[in-house]
Amino acid sequence: MTDRGSVPKVLHCHSTFAAGGKELRAVHLMNAFGAELDHTIVSGEPDNLAAKDHIARGVRYRIASDFPSLTGLPTPGRLVAIAQAMKPYDLVLTYNWGAMDVVMAHTVFADALGLPPLIHHEDGFNEDEVDGLKSRRNWYRRIALGRTHALVVPSRVLEAIALDKWKQPRARIQRIPNGIDTAAFATKPKTAGFRVVKREGELWVGTLAGLRPVKQLPMLVQAFAALPDHWQLVILGEGPEREAIQAAADSLEISHRLHLPGAVANPADVVGLFDIFALSSKSEQFPLSVVEAMAAGLPVAAPDVGDIKSIVSEENRPFISVRDDAQALAAMLKELAERDDLRASVGAANRAKASAQFDQAAMIEAYRKLYWGALEQGR
Repeated sequence: MTDRGSVPKVLHCHSTFAAGGKELRAVHLMNAFGAELDHTIVSGEPDNLAAKDHIARGVRYRIASDFPSLTGLPTPGRLVAIAQAMKPYDLVLTYNWGAMDVVMAHTVFADALGLPPLIHHEDGFNEDEVDGLKSRRNWYRRIALGRTHALVVPSRVLEAIALDKWKQPRARIQRIPNGIDTAAFATKPKTAGFRVVKREGELWVGTLAGLRPVKQLPMLVQAFAALPDHWQLVILGEGPEREAIQAAADSLEISHRLHLPGAVANPADVVGLFDIFALSSKSEQFPLSVVEAMAAGLPVAAPDVGDIKSIVSEENRPFISVRDDAQALAAMLKELAERDDLRASVGAANRAKASAQFDQAAMIEAYRKLYWGALEQGR
C-alpha cells in the first residue's frame, strides 16, 4: 500500500475480495488507473482478500476494517450507518447482490446526506439463484438501483434481466464486455514453478475455475473420463469442491490423469499448455476464462450459459452444448480430442476474435469514461 494523496477517493464494496473474475477485473482497472485514484476496499467476507495480492505497486489503496458490515437485515439504523460511511468518498462502486444494501442505503439517503455518485456492477448470481431469480430480490434490486449513476453488466443476458426483471431504464444500463491482455495469452507458456509437468506425448483438457458447486467440476471429470490415456485433465483453482472432484476421479479410476495444482497467480503463464479448454458450469455470464483460452488459441467446450455462445468464434459454436449434460460435453471433448486439425482451426478463429473484440484496451477506456463522468457529475 502506498501513501494516500489528494486524488479522487473511491470506495469499493465487494461481497468477497477473493481472486475471482469480478474482483480481478476490479484490480485490473485499479492497476490501469494507477495513482490517479485512491481506493478503499470493503469485503463482506473480511478474511477473503486474495485479490489484493494482484494489486500493482504504486496503486493507492487500503482494506477497510471500520466500514459497517455488508451483511445483516436492512434495518433503518444499519442503512443509515452504511450511508454515513460513504460520505468521505468521491465515488462508490458496488458489486453484486452481496453489496446491495449499500446500494439501498445510497438510494434512500443520497439527498439527505449529500452522498457521492454510486455505480453498481452486476456480474452474476449466487448459487441460490442459479436455477431462477428470487422474486423478493428482484423487487429489492428494483428499488435499490433507483438512484444509481449507472448499472454495469458484462453480458447480454444480464442486460436483458436488468431491463425485464429489475425494470431499469435503458439509459442507466451500461454493458461493458470483459477484456484481457490478449497479447499476453498469445505468448509461449512460462512453466517455471508450475506444479504440473507436461510430458512428451501428453495432451491436456484444462479449465480455470473456483472449485465451487456451481462450476459442476465433478461433471467435467465424468465427461473427460472416456478420453484416451494420453489425455490429462488439469483444473486450476481453489475451493470447497476439491474432495468431490477427487472422489469423482477415484470412482472412475482416472485419478492418475487428474491434476489439481491450485490457483495460479498469472493464468497467461500456463493456459497455453492446454489443448482444449472446458467448462461445465451451471451458470456463467461473461467468463474471462473463456476469453483467456480464446486468446491462447484454444478451442472451447462448454455449456450454453450466459453469453458463452456469442463470445466464442462461429467455428467454435458447435462445441457449446446444453447445460447440465455430461454426455453432451463428453461428445464434444471426444470430437475435439480426435482431430488435431479441428483444434487448430477452431483455436485460430478464437484467437482472432479475442484479439479483435475482447482486448483490455476497449474495456479500460469504457470504464474510464464511465467513472470519470460520474466523478465530474459529483463535483
